[in-house]
Amino acid sequence: MAFDIEMIKSVYANMKERVDAAREITGKPLTLAEKILYSHLWDGVADKAFVRGKDYVDFAPDRIACQDATAQMALLQFMQAGKPKVAVPTTVHCDHLIQAKEGAAKDLKHANNVSSEVFDFLESVSNKYGIGFWKPGAGIIHQVVLENYAFPGGMMIGTDSHTVNAGGLGMVAIGVGGADAVDVMAGMAWELKFPKLIGVKLTGKLSGWTAPKDVILKVAEILTVKGGTGAIVEYFGPGATAMSCTGKGTICNMGAEIGATTSTFGYDDSMERYLRATDREDVADAANTVKEYLTADTEVYENPEQYFDQVIEINLSELGPLLNGPFTPDLSTEVGIDMTEKAKANDWPITVEWGLIGSCTNSSYEDLSRASSIAQQALDKGLKTKAEFGINPGSEQVRYTAERDGILGIFEKLDAKIFTNACGPCIGQWARYSDPKNAPKNSIVHSFNRNFAKRADGNPNTHAFVASPELTAAIAIAGRLDFNPLKDTLINENGEEVMLDEPTGWELPPKGFEVKDNGYLAPMEDGSGIEVKVASDSERLQLLTPFEPLGDTITGAKLLIKAFGKCTTDHISMAGPWLRFRGHLDNIANNTLIGAVNAFNKKTNFVKSQITEVYNAVPATQREYKKEGIKTIVVGDHNYGEGSSREHAAMQPRHLGVAAVIVKSFARIHETNLKKQGMLGLTFDNENDYDLIQEDDTFNFLDLHEFAPDKQLTLEIVHKDGTKDTIKLNHTYNNAQIKWYHEGSALNLIKKQNA
Repeated sequence: MAFDIEMIKSVYANMKERVDAAREITGKPLTLAEKILYSHLWDGVADKAFVRGKDYVDFAPDRIACQDATAQMALLQFMQAGKPKVAVPTTVHCDHLIQAKEGAAKDLKHANNVSSEVFDFLESVSNKYGIGFWKPGAGIIHQVVLENYAFPGGMMIGTDSHTVNAGGLGMVAIGVGGADAVDVMAGMAWELKFPKLIGVKLTGKLSGWTAPKDVILKVAEILTVKGGTGAIVEYFGPGATAMSCTGKGTICNMGAEIGATTSTFGYDDSMERYLRATDREDVADAANTVKEYLTADTEVYENPEQYFDQVIEINLSELGPLLNGPFTPDLSTEVGIDMTEKAKANDWPITVEWGLIGSCTNSSYEDLSRASSIAQQALDKGLKTKAEFGINPGSEQVRYTAERDGILGIFEKLDAKIFTNACGPCIGQWARYSDPKNAPKNSIVHSFNRNFAKRADGNPNTHAFVASPELTAAIAIAGRLDFNPLKDTLINENGEEVMLDEPTGWELPPKGFEVKDNGYLAPMEDGSGIEVKVASDSERLQLLTPFEPLGDTITGAKLLIKAFGKCTTDHISMAGPWLRFRGHLDNIANNTLIGAVNAFNKKTNFVKSQITEVYNAVPATQREYKKEGIKTIVVGDHNYGEGSSREHAAMQPRHLGVAAVIVKSFARIHETNLKKQGMLGLTFDNENDYDLIQEDDTFNFLDLHEFAPDKQLTLEIVHKDGTKDTIKLNHTYNNAQIKWYHEGSALNLIKKQNA
C-alpha cells in the first residue's frame, strides 16, 4: 500500500472540478502541466487565467522531500517557524553524506561514524515534527521518491534540484531552496511564477544502443543549459508512451540541466505497471478513475504548436547514443568518429580511467540490468574492463533485488566496485585522490547528470562525460572515449576480434521487487516531548540567528568579486568535503565563492581587498569587509547560480555581508533563494554594463527607498579615479518578495506572522 493514500485520493477527488474550471476560464484545451498547476492553486478553483512567464501564483504542493545535505538548513529554519508539526507529508533522505571509497559496507560504516551527529539530529527533528526519515543506505532521494511517493497528477517540491525526477511518474515536481520548503512545511502557500511551456514530441521508438538518457542529452544540446529556464517541459507522442517509467524519470531528472522548472509525462500504461510493481496498486486504481485528467487534452498533442510556447520534435528511431561533456552537460557528441575528431581538436584525453553507473539519474533496476547485459558479454567474450568500474544502486530495494537476480554479481566478476545506495561520485563524494587539486588530466564517463569541473572527484583536470548506463559500461570495457559499440571491435584475451551486441534488460524485475529492510523510520504520532539538541561547540551544526534587514539605503558598498564565465552553485558553495558543514552556516561560509573565477586576474579564490589593498581568499576578504561594517556586491555573468538548489549559495554570502548580486541573468532557483534570504538579486538592464565594473569600484543605490515591483533600480558606480557611471538594474520582485527584503528574510516574515 502507498504512503499517504488518503491525500492522493483527495487530490484526485478535487481534480475534475478544478481542471474543468480552468479549461473554461482559459477557454482552451489544457496541457498536463496546466492541469496539475491549476488543480493545485492555493485558493482552490481558478477564477482567472494566468499569464505564463509573468504572473506570480500561490500553489499548495502535496508533499516535500529533503536530502540530508539540504535538510539540515531547511529544518534549522523550520525550527524557528514556531510550528509543532509539518503541514504536509514530508520526508528526509540520508544520501549525500556517504563518501564512496572502498565499497558499500565500509563506506556506510564510515559515514555513520563521522556523520552520526548530523544523522542523529535529522532523525530527532524528523521524529519531533512528523517527518518520515530514510536512514543512510536506504537509497538516493529521487529513486526512493519514485518508488514510494511520486504519483500521477501530483505536485511536490524538494530541496534538491533533481526533485524533477518524479516527473517520470507524471508529477509536477520542482526543486527549491530550503526556505521555500519551510513555507510549505509551515502551512503557507508556495509561490512560483506561472511557467512557460515547452512541448517535446517523441516519435519513433528507442532501440539498440539508444536509451532514454540519449533523449535528454539531445534536448540539452538543443536547448542548452539555460534554454528551459522558467518553463515546464512536457514530453508526449508515441515515443514517450513506449518508454518505461524509470526511463521517463531519467529524462525528467536531467531537465534540471537545461534550467527547466520541471519536466513531466502524461499518465500511461508504463506508469501503471511501475505503480503496481512497487506495491502501489491503490494509487494505480485511484489514478485510473481520473485517467483523462492525468494527461493533456487530445487537441493539445494533436496541434502542439497552438498550446506550447515552443515545440521540439525528436525521432527516436533516428537518435543514436550520445556523450555530453566535458565540463557542461549540454555539449553533445555522437559516439565514434565525431568524438575522435572533437577529442583531438580539444586535447581531451582519449583513455578513460573510470566508468561510473548510478546516481539519481540512472540507478533503477532497468538501468542496472541493461548495463549488466554488456558486462555479461565482456565475461562471455573474454574481455576485461580497461577502465575501473563503479556502481551506485538507487535504493536498497533496487540493490537487494539486483543482488538476488545476479545482476550485481556480474559487475563484481568484472572487478566493479559496488558503492553504497547513495549519491557518491555524482556530487563529489568520491575519495578518488588524496590531493585532488594536483591530480592528473584524465577522462571519465558516467551516467550521472552533471559534469562541471571538479564535480565528481575535486580534480579540475578530470574531463567527465555523461552517457547512458549501457554506453558507460561499453566504454569502461573498451577504455576509450571514442569507442563506438555499433561499429568497433575489441581484442579479447585470446587475441580475437569481438563486437558487443546490443544491450538487453528488464523494464521491471521478472520476479518482482524484494527488500528486507528498506531503511524507513516512521515518525512518532506526537513528537512534542522530543528535545532537539545542538551542541554550542559543534563543528557540524549551528542554530540560526535571524538576518538583519539590509535597509533602504545602501551606499559605499565595495566589489567583492566580479565572476567571469560560468558560476554555478558548485562555484559559489562547493560540495564534496564541504558537505560536512551544511548544517553550520559560519563554517561552510568559508567556501563562499572560492570556485568563482575573478574576472580581473582569471584566478579562483584570489580577490583584492579595498581595505588592505592586498589579494586574499574570497571568504577571508569578505570577513574583513564584514568586520568593518562594509556591505559588498557580487557581479556575475549569464545563468548565475546554475545547478544545485542549495540555498547555502545564497545564505553564505548573506551571512558574510554581501548585500546584492548583480548579473546578466539568473538560474531560477538561485534567484529565488537570494530573495528568500532578504538579498538583492538584480540583473543589468544593459548586459554590456557588466564591462563597466572595475576592481576598485564603490557602489551607491540611488533609489532603493523606492523599491517596488516592475520599477528599475538605479546604481551609481564610483571608480577609483573618481569618475562615475550610472546604470539601470532590473529585478523580478513582487510586493510579497519586497516584504521579505524589508524584514531581512522570508523566514523573519513567517516568524512575525506566527508570533
